[in-house]
Amino acid sequence: MTIDKQALLVSKAKASVFTMRYISQFEASDIDSDDIDLRFEVDGTETGTTVSIVDECGHAAQIITALLDELEAETGYREGAFIACNRWHDKFRETEDKLECAERRIAELEAKLETADKLQDSAFRDGLKAGFSYGQTDDQSGFAQCMSAYSTRAGIGVKQQEDSVDSDVGRNQLGMVVAVHIGAGDFVKVKGQVFEVEETDFDDHDVTLWFVGGNALKCAAGCPVEVVSAPVAAIKVKG
Repeated sequence: MTIDKQALLVSKAKASVFTMRYISQFEASDIDSDDIDLRFEVDGTETGTTVSIVDECGHAAQIITALLDELEAETGYREGAFIACNRWHDKFRETEDKLECAERRIAELEAKLETADKLQDSAFRDGLKAGFSYGQTDDQSGFAQCMSAYSTRAGIGVKQQEDSVDSDVGRNQLGMVVAVHIGAGDFVKVKGQVFEVEETDFDDHDVTLWFVGGNALKCAAGCPVEVVSAPVAAIKVKG
């Protein structure tokens, strides 16, 4: 119901209440017909009108019925709004619970992914070391052929490893050695210069060789690097 219609209905109800209250003040013996003469003063002036009791009762009944219908509609609207509000609240709680479950699941998967990445890196490094170690020690010819094929594609000349080892125990044999197998104390030849390896670092399938003097070489783990004999005076590059 609009505000104007509601205001009109309330105004009619007040008028009907005023008339019915006035009629109720008469004694039953004073009413001898359906019509009744209403007399009252307005601003000191006596005025009056004749009304039908039956008509006034019917009019009052219509107004009361309209008010009851409006009250029932308003109550139904409020109940519907309350039910809808409860449903939305339940949906919100359900969505919130699902979101919490999804966040926990994402955290679990991220933790598993991080663990899997670490295990993969560790397995790759261990497998790479084991595979190349086997190729160098137990299948020298096959290893050399494999490295030759790899290095030819990369445009790198490969020199057959010699069976002899350097004078220092623990160093790699002379020749081409994959970067992941280079160790501290090895002497490597890079761009015509010989450097002594001070430290090695493996990170995400790459190897960084730190040289005495501060220089460094970063390359793929499988990249071949030439190991040479220790020079009379190892080249030390100032950082």
